[in-house]
Amino acid sequence: MDAAAHPISAASGPLRCLPLDDGQRTLLHNEVHARPPARIRLPALIVFVAVLNEGISRERECEHLRQLPGQAGLSPEQLQGNFLRLRFEGHTLKWERHTEFTRYSIVQALPDGAGLGSVNPDLMAQLVVPPEWLATLPGRTVAAIQMVMLNADLPEQTTEAQAALMGPARSWFGRSNLVASQMGGGHSWALTDFALRADGFERMLVIAPPGTTETRVGRISQRLLEFETYRLMALRGLPVAKALSPLLGQAEQQLAHITAELENKSSSEQALLDQLVSLAAGVERATAEHVYRFAATRAYDRLVTQRIAELRERPIPGTQTMGEFMQRRLSPAMATVAATEQRLTSLSERVSRASALLRTRVDIVTETQNQQLLAKLTRGQDLQLQLQTTVEGLSIAAISYYVISLLLYLAKAGKAAGLPLHPELAAGALVPLVLWAVWRTTRRIHERLHHAD
Repeated sequence: MDAAAHPISAASGPLRCLPLDDGQRTLLHNEVHARPPARIRLPALIVFVAVLNEGISRERECEHLRQLPGQAGLSPEQLQGNFLRLRFEGHTLKWERHTEFTRYSIVQALPDGAGLGSVNPDLMAQLVVPPEWLATLPGRTVAAIQMVMLNADLPEQTTEAQAALMGPARSWFGRSNLVASQMGGGHSWALTDFALRADGFERMLVIAPPGTTETRVGRISQRLLEFETYRLMALRGLPVAKALSPLLGQAEQQLAHITAELENKSSSEQALLDQLVSLAAGVERATAEHVYRFAATRAYDRLVTQRIAELRERPIPGTQTMGEFMQRRLSPAMATVAATEQRLTSLSERVSRASALLRTRVDIVTETQNQQLLAKLTRGQDLQLQLQTTVEGLSIAAISYYVISLLLYLAKAGKAAGLPLHPELAAGALVPLVLWAVWRTTRRIHERLHHAD
């Protein structure tokens, strides 16, 4: 067989025994590698900022990234994958674009004097990017975190040993109320106060034992940063739920009033319909405006739960774990959002049922009116039939009169012609016969019309 007739065997390189690829196969296959965690060498400082990107194009974000040293040739096509890592001398910058927000992560060496023995250190004094570049990121800030990751020997699993490490950690944060966890079943520590400082950042401290690999440090940082970002994004549904609560209460009262009026037969259907249409329009407008926010809140809440589970936390005596803190703080907010969403959905369904009841009432009224109109039409037809019968009797008399008149003239003409006739007697004698003939003719016409119908 000719090799050209068998493209599989003729192709150079590895043998490919597959049909042609789907157009999106490579894209979908590589999605799992789209946002790989960074390799971080300890000790390190991570400056993380997440900004809402509504109305912000990739071209605008690319233009801002071009302002960094050596990035003048950066093109928007390089940002189409929604992930980009820029490497500089001594630090890296990661750009990630999501549906609602864009994340910027700067990984640099830990500044001097920012280690575990310091007291409330200034982490931005040696920032590797210009502060004005960070301040002019396109978008509105939704999360900003300064994360310090360093090596230190972790204490034994005793209360006294762990308290000895918590003392310097509290001094590092400059406050005593901390949320702390042993992550990875006790492999490393993560501490935070979940507090916004004067510079707009919150702080996290990660302590890992010597020998922790760079890839594992990268995964730890990614989970913590995603966990906090998704927490804040999930909470964006709470102000919406609180703002909707009084409007929903007012709508529920209005619906209860309309439903009560449906039982009152004297109420105007048109007035009830106008009120119900106005209420339904308001409810549907609120649903259309906020359905995405509620759905996004549910999705972000699930992501927070997943990231907390991935941390595999163990408690540190005297502190709450991050999972416990979220359970007590985030769960009530998410319950409020879920209850408001359910309340809005229930109100929409109740408005639909009230509309169905009103339509039933209108249909019943319309049916009654139609029956009354039909009765009037039937009565009118009966009267018309009676009138028609009367007119028909008069018509028979009139036609008979004209026929007899013609016969009278005919008899008079015969008498004038010499026939032995008495015109008046002849006409009078023919009256019964003429009446019967006209009536019979009319009946035959009726029978032919009925037969045709």
